[in-house]
This record gives sequence, C-alpha cells and structure tokens, in this order.
Amino acid sequence: MLDCLIVNPSALSQIYQSLSENLTAIEPPIWAGLLANGLRAKDKSVDILDCEGLGLTVEESARRICEAKAKITTIVVYGQQPSASTQNMHAASLLCEAIAKINPEIQTILIGGHVSALPARTLAEESCTFVCQGEGLATLLAILEDRFLDAIPGLGYRTSSGIKINPPAPVVPQEKMKDVLPGVAWDLLPMKNYRAHNWHAFSNNNDRSHYASIYTSLGCPYKCTFCCINAPFGGSSFRFWDPDFTLGQMQLLVDKYQVKNLKIADEMFVLNKNHYMKIADGLIERQLGLNIWAYARIDTVKADTLSTLKKAGINWLALGIESGSKFVRDGVKKGRFGGADITEIVKRTQDAGINVIGNYIFGLPDDDFKTMQETLDLAIELNCEMSNFYSAMAYPGSQLYTMAIEKGWPLPDTWLGYSQHSRESLPLRTEHLTSGQVLGFRDYAFDKCFQGSRYLGMIKEKFGNDTFEHIQQMNKHKLIRDFAVSYR
Repeated sequence: MLDCLIVNPSALSQIYQSLSENLTAIEPPIWAGLLANGLRAKDKSVDILDCEGLGLTVEESARRICEAKAKITTIVVYGQQPSASTQNMHAASLLCEAIAKINPEIQTILIGGHVSALPARTLAEESCTFVCQGEGLATLLAILEDRFLDAIPGLGYRTSSGIKINPPAPVVPQEKMKDVLPGVAWDLLPMKNYRAHNWHAFSNNNDRSHYASIYTSLGCPYKCTFCCINAPFGGSSFRFWDPDFTLGQMQLLVDKYQVKNLKIADEMFVLNKNHYMKIADGLIERQLGLNIWAYARIDTVKADTLSTLKKAGINWLALGIESGSKFVRDGVKKGRFGGADITEIVKRTQDAGINVIGNYIFGLPDDDFKTMQETLDLAIELNCEMSNFYSAMAYPGSQLYTMAIEKGWPLPDTWLGYSQHSRESLPLRTEHLTSGQVLGFRDYAFDKCFQGSRYLGMIKEKFGNDTFEHIQQMNKHKLIRDFAVSYR
C-alpha cells in the first residue's frame, strides 16, 4: 500500500481566466516535492499527483486519487507566492468534495499556508479528514507511524465534542534543513509540462520550456502587514539550505531535466549576503547557463553585488516597491526608503544588465485615488521591464486580515475572491475607497502602463519585435470582473 499520495490541486482557468491559456506560468509544486522527499528520507513510499502540471480536471484527479488508495492523501494548499495559498483553496475544496463522493473512506489531509492560518475553519467547512497547522512533514510522519491523534503535532481533527487542533510541530531548524528536507522529488513530477512566466522568457528568446522553480530558503524575517508568508511557520523566520546543497539541486535540474529557466521562489532571496553570494559565485563557477529570476527588496539590493548576480545568470529581480507614497508604505511596515532610493536602485539594477519586475499594490489601508495615482505615476516613470499590479488583499494569516475582521470590512465570500485575476476578485477596501474602486483603478493602471508608448517602445528596442507583438497580444486579454468600478 502506498504510504502517502501528495496532490497539487488545480483550478487554473477559474483563478486566472483567459490568462491561463498561454500567459500564466505552470510551475512545479515545490512544497509537494519537498514533503515527498522528506517522507522518502524516512523510508516512506510516496507519489505525487500534480493535477495542474498534468492538466487534469477535478473529476479525473479524484478518480486517480481513489484508485491510488494511499494510507493518507495529502492535498497541498501552498502557492509559489504566499497569496496563492488562499486562492488555491478553491481547487482543494472542489477536490475534497469529489473524492468524498467517490469514496468517503479515503483519508485526506489539507496542508499549506491558508490551512495553517485558518485550521479550525478549514476543517469545519471542507470535506477532508484532517487539517495540518505548520510545515507538515512532522505531522505526516506521525500519521504514518499510527500515533494517537492527540499525539500528532499540528493535526486538526474532529471529536465527539467538536474540532481539536493540536499544537504545531517546531519548524525544521537551520542545521537540519538538508537532512529533513533533502530537496524536491523532481522525479515524481511531470517536468516536461512546466512553463515559465511569459516575461521571464523575454531574456531567453521567448522560450518558456525547460522550466523549474526552487527554494534556497524558507520564511521571511520581515513583518509587512499585507503578507501571510509566515502563517505556516508560526512567526517570522528565515532558514536556508547550505549553498553547496542548493547548487547541487540546480546542477541536477540542468543535467537531468535540461532546465534553462529557473525561478528562485524564496520570499526574499537577496537578503543574507553570505548566503546568496555563495550561490551566485557557485553558479558562475559551474557555468550552468540558467536564465534566473528572484525576489529582492529596495533596501536589500546592494550595488556591489549586482554585477556578480548578473554573471550568475540572474537576469531578473522582482522588487517590492508596493506604493509610490512613503506614507502608505510606512502604514504597512514596508521598509524605510524614499522615492529617490527606489529610482536609484532600479537604475543601478538595470545598469548592471538585470531586468526589473516592479511589484506594486493598489488599495493599501491609507490609499486614496491620489496616492494610487502616485503609485501608477512611479511605475510609468520607472518603466521597468515588467510591472506586477496587485490589489491589496486581506489574506488569512496576514495582519490585514486581522484588521479587516476588527473593522468589519467586507471580505470575499469565496476563496476565489482572493485571486488577483479571478472574476470574483474582491480586494480589501481602504479608509477612503471601496473594494470596487480599488479593483477598477488596478485594472485601469495595468492598461495605462502596458499600452503606453514609452513602455512598448522600450520592449521593442530591448527585446525585439516578437516580444513587442507578444505584449500587444497580452493587452487584448480583458479580465471579467464582478465587483470592479470602472475608472477612466
């Protein structure tokens, strides 16, 4: 009997609408792979069903799960970014219902950031057997060891008197990372099916194939109020794998799976200089030829490291700029940097040959139309090679979620409503604006930036006519919104 089947659920078309057809990435489920290898390190038999990577419907996924008859079926509700955990809860919920209809005896457990933030509610609402609060590996091992339910760390389960949630297991300590979580079980994933983000491949002749993503660290030491990254970890933390171990994983991806495009999915890769520079130096030494992108903050990018990062193949850095208003940024504890710092760091990064993804958020608590316009003006002025425009969401596990509950501000009725691109998307309102006004401005800002002659001219000059035409085609995709108030 298979000990554990680990499942990555999918509802791509509902989460991203028409963007799912050819614009969004299809990414390997890193947490599913980490849990699988962690279990294999303890001699447990494991398989992974990546429903998204295989393009399976909910019904097809449920049938395969029931046919596998694993001792425990683990449905992973993580995302490649913290927010994606909650939006992926929609797919997990549909899958649990489908499994229960076919065979209610299948033992299922939900694990992930969203589940860790709302364990009791998840168990109360979903057709699953268990939930897990925490990283998950210790919980799964204890289940497979047949411990009594009240002795399994992080386990949520039903009793005759109601729902019980056990205290979570401690996070995997720094010194045991590569032993307890020995990389991703790439061999259990459909590696040929993954594709990079469309913009990631601008620097690779628009070839999005041979793609993978990897963590070199877990957690984040910062406490931005809009972020829920640390929900499964019980608080802010930052742990990383030994750089040599990570480099070995990257070498494996290149040698065995011919990976060319690589995402470093760490919430903050450019943070601990001793860590990320060792990886960069190792990449240069190994000459892996990867096209890499990673996350950084304005206040973590150091000018003296940029040339090395570029030589290592890091062609894109995603910078959390968030807002053009320092007052709004301060309100969500987003660093102590000003507009001049933002402009200087973006320019220095681009001067080093590294493309910049500017990340911006509309609808933070202190935002009004004036401050959101400042953010849009900054995005247009910086003219980054890519800009991600988000609406502020009160993700479970974030301080914004707690604030929204306290203030009685409306929250989405469904988990799909927490998706940035879904029809049901319902951002957090602000002190001055409704949710619909925020969403309408966000969509207006996207069009204003990506249809602008300055941006299109830069794309054509830097990446060529094919990429220019690609952006023009991307601009034809219009998201359907149920709650947006048109802004023109």
